[in-house]
Amino acid sequence: FQAEDGIRDYKVTGVQTCALPIYILLVEDEKKVASFIEKGLEAHSYMITLAKDGEMGEKIALDPDNTFDVIVIDAMLPKKNGFALCQSIRKKRPTVPILMLTALDSTDDKVRGFDAGADDYLTKPFEFREFTARLRALANRGKSVQRGNTLGIADLVMNLDAKKIGRAHV
Repeated sequence: FQAEDGIRDYKVTGVQTCALPIYILLVEDEKKVASFIEKGLEAHSYMITLAKDGEMGEKIALDPDNTFDVIVIDAMLPKKNGFALCQSIRKKRPTVPILMLTALDSTDDKVRGFDAGADDYLTKPFEFREFTARLRALANRGKSVQRGNTLGIADLVMNLDAKKIGRAHV
């Protein structure tokens, strides 16, 4: 079943829960879509910050006090479109993984997203399990780049740069 908002009607089950929370910035203006994604991810230990337009997304993403494992951007946003937002974030935060999540599904749109700096591109409608698998892959890839300044004892890990504490896989 495909809902009007571009997401397949899918119960959020079978999604792998993460040992360490994954911090996501979601830039999405459609209330139903944002709510669905937020609830689904939060149910599985993802930490979500929501921005409802491109300008707000840019402000949050570029704030030096914020660190995100993945930024998820819709292409069709008010105030600043997702492609311009992606390009802006990529210039100032070159290592943060970015996933474009949009209904724009032509090859030209996908190429435009990758050319703007997206690491991945997923079209709506989408399967939630695939979405979370992509988020985990991007977050893991990003952490290998950003790992740097961490301390650990037993299964406790503290990232001094990101100011985050969590449990590692044992």
